[in-house]
Amino acid sequence: MLAGAPISRAFAQDGTPLPEVDVSSASEAGSTVSGERLSPSRLRDLQVGSSDTAAILQSVPGVSGYGAGGFSTLPVIRGLEAQRLTVLVDGVAIASACPNDMNPPLSYTDPQTVSAIDVITGVSPVSYGGDSIGGIIRVESAPPRFAKQGETLLTGETSAFYRSNGDGFGGALSVTAASDKVSLTYNGSYTQADNFKGGGSLGVVRSSEYAKTDHSLNLAAQVSNGLIELKGGYHFAPYEGFPNQYMDMTSNKSWFLNGHYAGVFDWGNLDVRASWRDTDHVMNFLADKGGTATGGMPMNTEVHSASYTVQADILLGGGTLRLGSEFQHQWLNDYWPPVVGNMMMGPNAFINVNGAKRDRLGTFLEWETRWDSGFSLIAGIRNDQVWMNTGKVAPYGTGMMQMADVMAAAAFNKADRKRHDSNWSGSLLVRYALSDGADIEIGYARKVRSPNIYERYSWGRGSMASRMIGWFGDGNGYVGNLDLRPEKADTLSAALAISGGGKDGWSFKIAPYYTHVDEYIDAFKLADFTDMMGSPTGFVQLQFANQKAEIYGIDISGAVPLWSSSSAGTARLTARASWLHGQNLTDHAPLYHQMPFNAALSLEHRIGGLETRIDLDIVTEKDRADPTRNEPRTGSYALLNVQLAYRIDKVRLTLGADNLFDKAYYAPLSGMSLGDLKATGVRRPVPGRGRSVNAGITIAF
Repeated sequence: MLAGAPISRAFAQDGTPLPEVDVSSASEAGSTVSGERLSPSRLRDLQVGSSDTAAILQSVPGVSGYGAGGFSTLPVIRGLEAQRLTVLVDGVAIASACPNDMNPPLSYTDPQTVSAIDVITGVSPVSYGGDSIGGIIRVESAPPRFAKQGETLLTGETSAFYRSNGDGFGGALSVTAASDKVSLTYNGSYTQADNFKGGGSLGVVRSSEYAKTDHSLNLAAQVSNGLIELKGGYHFAPYEGFPNQYMDMTSNKSWFLNGHYAGVFDWGNLDVRASWRDTDHVMNFLADKGGTATGGMPMNTEVHSASYTVQADILLGGGTLRLGSEFQHQWLNDYWPPVVGNMMMGPNAFINVNGAKRDRLGTFLEWETRWDSGFSLIAGIRNDQVWMNTGKVAPYGTGMMQMADVMAAAAFNKADRKRHDSNWSGSLLVRYALSDGADIEIGYARKVRSPNIYERYSWGRGSMASRMIGWFGDGNGYVGNLDLRPEKADTLSAALAISGGGKDGWSFKIAPYYTHVDEYIDAFKLADFTDMMGSPTGFVQLQFANQKAEIYGIDISGAVPLWSSSSAGTARLTARASWLHGQNLTDHAPLYHQMPFNAALSLEHRIGGLETRIDLDIVTEKDRADPTRNEPRTGSYALLNVQLAYRIDKVRLTLGADNLFDKAYYAPLSGMSLGDLKATGVRRPVPGRGRSVNAGITIAF
C-alpha cells in the first residue's frame, strides 16, 4: 500500500500523464482505505470558488474547518483541530509563526498551483509523521516533468478567475522547461479580495479582505538511481483581515528552500529531504478595526525553522522494513513594539516570547507485509524527543494599569522554563481484501503530541495581553501553562469500502472511529472580561490545562452512475455524510469546535466538452456548544452550488455560482464576528458567505 509511493510519482515523463480521478480512495493513491485524494481535476473545479486550500478540504468526509482569514482556514479532522494534525507541504512541516495562527501551513499553498492532496482521516502509519494525535494532510506540487530522450520540452499552464462576492480575482502561471535529464519549473500565483457579503440580509462581513502572492522555482535532475530536487520560494501577504480576531495580519513574508533526493536501489528505496524557512509576521489593525493612523497595536513575530527527514524502505523477503529519522527545529521571537503616547502600551516593548526554541527528533521503525490470502499488515513504533526552552519576558511597563502583567512576568522569569518530553507512539493497520471489490481495514494507534510554544509559554495575565493569544476565533483571552503535559490519544478506526462496475461504477464506504485523549489540552476559566461599568462582556480569560476527552463518530460516502450513452453523456451521483460526538470527560461539557451532522449530494454530468456539477450541502443545527468558551449555537442550513465547465482543446472555461439562493446562515465553527462588533457594537457569529458568481479560465500550452 505504501512502499515507493513518493518515489514512483517522481519520474514523470512528458507523454506519461498521471491518471486523474476526482475524489478517489487513497488506497488507489498508495495510502489507506480511510483516506481520500483530491486530484488535479477536482482541485481545478474547486479553486474557481476559493483561494483557501483548507476550505476546499471540507469536501472530504470527516473534514471541517473553522474560519479565519480568506486563505487561512484551520482544518479539523474528526473533531481534532489544526494544532493536533500532521500537515505536510511537499513532505515538509511548516512551523507556526503567530500567536493567532494566522499563517498556518496551508496558507502557503494555493489551489491554483497544487497538484493533489491526500487526506487520511483514520489511523495512519507511524512513518507518516509524529508529534500529532489526529489525521494527516499531505499537499503535493506537480512532480517534475522531463522530455523524451534527446528532446527538449517547454510546457505550462496559466489560469485566472473572478468571484463577484468580495470582488475577488487572481491568476496563476506554471512553466516547465526540460531536457531528458534536467527540469526547471516556475509556479506563481496571486489572489486578492475585498470584504465579502453574508447571505441574505446579513450584510458585509468586516475584516475579511486579503491579498497574497506565492512564487517558487524547482530544479530537478534525473540521476542514475533516482531524482534530485532543489526548490526555493517566496510568499508575501501584504494584508489579510480576520473577522473573528481582534488583530489583522498587516504583513507576512516567508522564504524557503527545500532539498529532496529519491533513490531506487536493489535493496529498496531511499528518500531524503532537508528544508529551511524564515518568516517575518506582523499584526495590527486594518481599517475596519480602526486602522493604524494612531499607531494601533503592532505585534511582530520572527521564526526560523529547519528540518530533515530520512526514510529507507528495505525489501525483506515477504515484506518491507521501513526505517526513518526526522528532525525539526523552530526558533520563535514574538515582541510588541511600544505605541507612542499610549500609557497602556509603553514605554517599552512587550516581550511575549523571547527566542523560544522547540526541537524535535523523531525516529521510527515500521514493518509492512501482505499475504496471498488477502491480508496485509502495517505495524510500527516511533519515539519523538521534544526539547523546549525560552528566555525572560517583559511587560510594556511598570505602571499600575500594567500590574497584572508585571506580576505575571516576574513569576514566569523565576520559573524553570526548560522542558523535555519523550513521546512514544505506535500504530497497527490490518487490511483484508474480502473480494476484488471489497476491502476492510481496522487500525489502532497510540499517538502523542507535545504542547506548542504558545500553549506553554504565553504568560500575560492582563486583559489585553491575553486577548492577543489564541487561534480559536472566540474573542476570549488565553494564558499559557508551563506545567502542560503532552496529549496522549488512543484511536480505534475501521473502514469498509465496496465497489463494483469497473472504474466508473458504484462505490460505498463506511468508516466509524473512536478516540480517547488523556492530558487533552483544553482550557478552564480564570475570570470574566468586564466593561467600564464592571459588567461581564460575554468574553472570558482562560488558561490552557490538561483534561480528558473522547470523540467518536462515523463517516459515510458513496457514488452511483445514473446513465451512460453517446447521446446523453454520462451522469453520476455522489454523496457523503459525517456525524461525531466530542465530550470533555473532565468538566462533562461538549468539546469546542465540534462540527454538527453534515451531508452533501453532488450530481455530475458530462457530454462532449461540457461538464455540469450541482452540489447540495446540508448542515444541521449546532446545539452542542462549549459553555466554558461561550461558544455560539448556530442554526441548520442548506446551500446549493452549481458549476458549468467547457473544454475547447487546451482551453477550459468555468462559470458557477456558490450559495445560489443567497441563503443567510452562520457557519458552525467560524467563531465570533469581532470585526463587526468593533464597528457596530452588535455581537454575532461570523456570517456565512452569500451568493457569489464565479468565472475562470485555464489555458494549457
